[in-house]
Amino acid sequence: MSKNQQQVQFVEITASHAGQRLDNFLLNQLKGVPKSHIYRIMRSGQVRVNKGRKKPGYRLVEADQVRIPPIRLTEKKISDIPDHFLNKLDQSILFEDAHILVLNKPAGLAVHAGSGIPYGVIEILRQLRPEADMLELVHRLDRDTSGCLVIARNRPALMKLHELFRSSEGLNKHYRAIVSGRWQGGEKLVTAPLLKNTLKGGERMVIVNDDGKEASSLFTPIDYLDQATLMDIKLFTGRTHQIRVHAAHSGFPVAGDQKYGDTEFNLQLKQLGFKRMYLHAYSLEFSLEQHYKITAPLDEEWQQLIQSLSHNSAI
Repeated sequence: MSKNQQQVQFVEITASHAGQRLDNFLLNQLKGVPKSHIYRIMRSGQVRVNKGRKKPGYRLVEADQVRIPPIRLTEKKISDIPDHFLNKLDQSILFEDAHILVLNKPAGLAVHAGSGIPYGVIEILRQLRPEADMLELVHRLDRDTSGCLVIARNRPALMKLHELFRSSEGLNKHYRAIVSGRWQGGEKLVTAPLLKNTLKGGERMVIVNDDGKEASSLFTPIDYLDQATLMDIKLFTGRTHQIRVHAAHSGFPVAGDQKYGDTEFNLQLKQLGFKRMYLHAYSLEFSLEQHYKITAPLDEEWQQLIQSLSHNSAI
């Protein structure tokens, strides 16, 4: 699709877009065009499917022919992405087939552009793979969280994975975290309900609140360090900031967490040269057309921090 479309386009729907709503298809195709204008050209009959008018909620069928009228697109070109970001993400690909692509997302990289962030994982991937018919985020990871991030390569995979991630049934998710303090009591299931978008000191937070949504995390200590613990966390639900809030609620906040963490502990880590948050989406297991079990190894900085915390009595 041209970035400055000036002639009628006829797009044949492939299996990747079958089942998608017409309005959502157009919004994706015509990035940069105001949503109000897209609905206007649908109402006026300028958009046609198989030469006939269709409502915005029409579900596209494979081999449908969609007529898109001449439109001057105003989308600003994504700023050129530096080669080191392209190379870093290319080297972070853990697995790829016809249905999905899985990355070991680097910490500090947002999953998509927005709020002053010129590009994220999905924009970098689309620049890396311009020939790909479809690349869509299945779920989100916080900017400072590293690890397994799943991208769908066709619409059936996207819909199925959305269902899996919403329900968490048939989805096995494990995280690794370094938490402040020596975890007490061994394996522990935390079921505190979570309420999001609560203002606290002018900042939007997720808090433990009986009015919140059900949330369940199983914390298991793997290694006891000097005043810190390496944890495995199995998620049974996927609430916003779930691990971070459950860890803090239990009295053992995630190392480097600037929102819910231990300020003094984080400062001590910074003095040792460790400035990021130590939360990592370690493994995912699920089934589509086949069974997938993907693990994202911890990077060298994790190993350095674990070694430092094992031998540093100052913390």
